[in-house]
Amino acid sequence: MKALAAFLGDRQNFLFLCLLFVVPILGLTGCDRSRAGIKLPDTEVLVASALQQDVPVHNEWVATLDGYVNAEIRPQVSGYIISQDYKEGSVVRKGQVLFEIDPRPFQAALDRAKGELAQAQAQLGKSTIDVERDTPLAAQKAVSKEKLDTEIQAKLAAEAAVASAKAAVERADLDLGWTKVTSLVDGVAGIAEIQMGNLVGPSVRLTSVSQVDPIKVYFPVSEQEYLRAKHLTSSGQPMELFDTSPELILADGTLYPRRGKILLTDRQVDTNTGTIRLVAAFPNPGNILRPGQYGRVRIQTSFKKDALLVPQSAVKEIQGGYQVALLGKDNRAIIRPVKAGEKTGTMWVIDEGLNPGDQVIVQGVEKVKDGTPVVPRPAKIQGEGR
Repeated sequence: MKALAAFLGDRQNFLFLCLLFVVPILGLTGCDRSRAGIKLPDTEVLVASALQQDVPVHNEWVATLDGYVNAEIRPQVSGYIISQDYKEGSVVRKGQVLFEIDPRPFQAALDRAKGELAQAQAQLGKSTIDVERDTPLAAQKAVSKEKLDTEIQAKLAAEAAVASAKAAVERADLDLGWTKVTSLVDGVAGIAEIQMGNLVGPSVRLTSVSQVDPIKVYFPVSEQEYLRAKHLTSSGQPMELFDTSPELILADGTLYPRRGKILLTDRQVDTNTGTIRLVAAFPNPGNILRPGQYGRVRIQTSFKKDALLVPQSAVKEIQGGYQVALLGKDNRAIIRPVKAGEKTGTMWVIDEGLNPGDQVIVQGVEKVKDGTPVVPRPAKIQGEGR
């Protein structure tokens, strides 16, 4: 009896332990099943209809900026630099002194030239007196004709010496003036390429001054684009598409607020690249644009009729292609590949893959996949054309 009681007691303990572990597991399983039966909320997205409107078509070309006039500042005479009279990077005016060369040797040369001129003038005076005195005497045969001829030739030589001395004075005066090296144009002066005390000459560049308002913009267009821009109308007159005011997109992607104008077309096509260079000029108040900068010139070349546009946020780039998410039946997302055209303002032209009136998801695209149920909300969009 005692053994049976012990066995039953152990069995009760065993059952108690089994219930202790099995019941919680069953409870968790039932909880998971109940959770699996709960419907998760749909994804909320913003949708809008694709816009259909006429869109201007633009072409863009890589552009290089350069000064409207670039003047290299070089001295006309040789000497030692004794002063720099401008602030590097500042705006200077035509005729403003930028550097000074030691003027003392040139002042001495001018003084010597003036002395030689005075001697030549004195000699001319004496020769003139001799000729005036002996001319009537030679007529009276009081003086030989040979002597008068010699005096006349001496006077002519003295006159030539005076002219030469005057030229020497003018040259010495010019050399003295050139010791003050001035700017040739109005513009922005560059960094000095020499230092105080350097010996300079006409072969040495001291600095450069560039006129940057307006500023020139160079950009190459292909031969095909150039010919399309020069095509003839039905009346036989050339239609110049490049007459339109170009826009300038800066290196940081911002649009320069002022439009330019085309100045000229280069004389020939580059045989290495098959392009021809065009030159435009842009106003540059405040000298914000500087020579050497890069950008892109954009010109409207045509209009695309009844183009379909969607906000740029609706277009997703995947492995070199593009796709959009549409709102399908039963409010489920449909992922559709598209062919994207050019951007205009905040919109993107879709060339293929969309139909007028299609509802596209413009916000929340990253949260949906093909077939994802969504809760659509209307989004306000505005097509922008420039």
